[in-house]
Formats: sequence, C-alpha cells, structure tokens
Amino acid sequence: MKVSESGYTKDELLDIVDKYLAEQSRRWNFIEEKGDGMYVYDEEGNEYLDFFGGIAVNSTGNCNKKVAAAIADQCQNVIHASNYAYTLPMILLAKKICETIGMEKVLFQNSGTETNEAMIKMARKYGTDHYGPEHYHIVTAINSFHGRTYGALSATGQPDNACQIGFKPMLPGFTYAEFNNLEDFKSKCTKDTVAIMVEPVQGEGGVYPATEEFLKGLRAYCDETGILLLFDEVQTGWGRCGDTMAFMTYGVKPDMVSMAKAIGGGMPIGALCTSAELASAFTPGAHGSTYAANPVCCAAALAEIDEILDNHLAENAKETGAYFAEQLYSLPYVKEVRGRGLLVGVEFTKPIANEVKHLAVENRLLITAVRPNVIRMAPPLIVTKEQCDKAVQILIKCVSKAAEEADA
Repeated sequence: MKVSESGYTKDELLDIVDKYLAEQSRRWNFIEEKGDGMYVYDEEGNEYLDFFGGIAVNSTGNCNKKVAAAIADQCQNVIHASNYAYTLPMILLAKKICETIGMEKVLFQNSGTETNEAMIKMARKYGTDHYGPEHYHIVTAINSFHGRTYGALSATGQPDNACQIGFKPMLPGFTYAEFNNLEDFKSKCTKDTVAIMVEPVQGEGGVYPATEEFLKGLRAYCDETGILLLFDEVQTGWGRCGDTMAFMTYGVKPDMVSMAKAIGGGMPIGALCTSAELASAFTPGAHGSTYAANPVCCAAALAEIDEILDNHLAENAKETGAYFAEQLYSLPYVKEVRGRGLLVGVEFTKPIANEVKHLAVENRLLITAVRPNVIRMAPPLIVTKEQCDKAVQILIKCVSKAAEEADA
C-alpha cells in the first residue's frame, strides 16, 4: 500500500498516529513505503541508505525477492496451523537450523524476547528437575539486554535503564556480573546457580564484543561445575558477526543458544537451539505458543537462511565489516570503533550520538544511537565497500555538525 493510494496526506496520517497509536519507539519523521536491498524509500520517493537493517533484521536486504516469493507461495497453502499440526516449512527449517549450527533440537518461538524467555524457563526447569526447586539462579552481564518481557527483562543487566524503570520488582534469581570479567562471574555463582547467560557481543549495551579468553573461560568453568552456558544470539546470529553464529567465531559452543531477527527475513520468528537432553526438560504442557513455528514465518526463514549461506554473506560481513571499521576511524571525535563483522559501534569523545543519528536521517542515512556517545550500525549483510564509503562520508559531515552544535 502506498500513501498516495490511502486517501490521506502524510500530515493526516501522522495526525492519525498521534490520535490512535500507543507509541513504544521514537520514530523517524517519514513513512517507509518501500524497501529494496540496501535502500528504503519514504512516501515522497526519497532514498535512504540503510545501515540500520530494521534493527539487524533485514540481513539479506530489504524486501529480499526470494524471501518474498517464499512468503507468497506459502500463503497460498497454509497461513496458520495449530500447534497440534506439523507443517512442511517447520520440519524442514528445524532440520536446516540444527544441521547448520551443530545442535540437536530446536524450539520455535515468535521473537527474540520470547526465545530468551523459553531459554530461561528451560534452564530453570532442567535445574529444578535435576537438582531441586532452589536451583534456579542465573548470572547475566552488566549492560546486557535480553528483551522486554519480564523474564528476559529481569535477565537484562541495566537496572537504571528506561526499559526497567517503573516496572520493578524484577523477577528474583538473577545476578549481574561485569562483562568480560571471568572472575567476577565465578564469584557471583552459588550452589544454586543453574546457568550463566551472555551475549557474544553486547549490542544495546554499547557494542562491546566478548573476548575469546572470557567466553572460553566461561565454557571451562561451566564444564567444571555443571552450570549451563546460555548464549543470546538474537542480534549476533546468522552471519552478522562474520560466521554463521557468533559462537563459531569464538570456537565456544553453548549449551543453549537463542536466535531471532536475521533468521526470518523480516517475519517474526525466533528459535532456541540446544541438546536433546536439555530439550527434554520441556514435557507437554510445560511451555507453549499459539503462533510459534508459523508456516509462513518458517518458509521465510528457510529462504532467508539459504540466501545467507548460498551467497556467503557471513564472509562478506567479516571482510566488509573489517573494512568499514577501519574507515570509521576517519570520523572526527572518535574514541573507539568496536564490534564484530557488521555489528559496529562508534564511541565519540563527546555526547553527540543522538544528534548524529538525527542528522544522518536528514542526510538519508539510517543508523541508531545506543548510548549518549555511541552510535550503532547493523546494515544488511549484502553491503558493499562502496556503500560503506558513502556512509562514512555522510557521517563525517554529521559528526562535525553535531560537535559544532554541542560546543555552541
């Protein structure tokens, strides 16, 4: 549907937004009408270079044609089936995911936060079944982000962030430790600790990658103690960090791993992968979802994963991401460039990130800010070095202007 065909002007539509829409996000002041590869287009046909990727979702490009065709085809057959029925896309997707990343079982969900909820519940259920009802404690990282539903939110190590303010008390049984500090994680574990849960790269926390020493140390400690190691790869999975999964770049296999965002090609789907032993903690009735393994979403995910694998997009993320990070050091007021692959953060010496974000949109570049002094970029994995160069040139202008305004 196009704005020109809606019977409303842009201003009238934004008035409707003000009147009826309960906003959860601060949105851009345009209506996104079309997506195509590395670009999105507004209601006036203006073209924006997309280094946001729908928040790390559109990994094979906006409105990928093969994904769109898979969705259209599946909609001619089964759009929704109850969770009493098997569907072909669900079966094939389960096989594809498990065989690709070397896991035994997969549980489908509808989003990242739902998948992390399932991961927390499965770990606690396993702990209760094997060690008793007090064995539910989980250690997560300071500045982590795991979702906005209560379990995932309670696991999120940002007690002073807007995502938690006004929603307390959080669920009991979570303790936060310093990211990349193995000894602090060990010190926070108790006899009732069932799991340690971390992101290989903290995205919302400011784009901080885990060190190899830290993750390998956690794996060794968990093997020694019997504590489960859980990886939240909602944002880092499926090519984003330079390998199929970020855990592969570190050579550290978790006991459970959550994923969402990139696997659906824009459709809402999440997946929890684990071993057969841990998956058996969920007996019938222990967990469920009406929409999970939706056949349209599973068909989209099959096409999306094929596009990522067949076109070697993880390799492009690794190579182009390294090039992009190097070029970003040419920006003024840069303190540090962080990330892995095409999940990239730039920390400035001034608190100008929000203004840089707004100026970038005015200059037809889509990015976001995750801290007052940190911008984050997660472009589609099809991005070229030439498009990275264009983004850098726009950012040089935006950073310079934002700094001037901050000093005025």
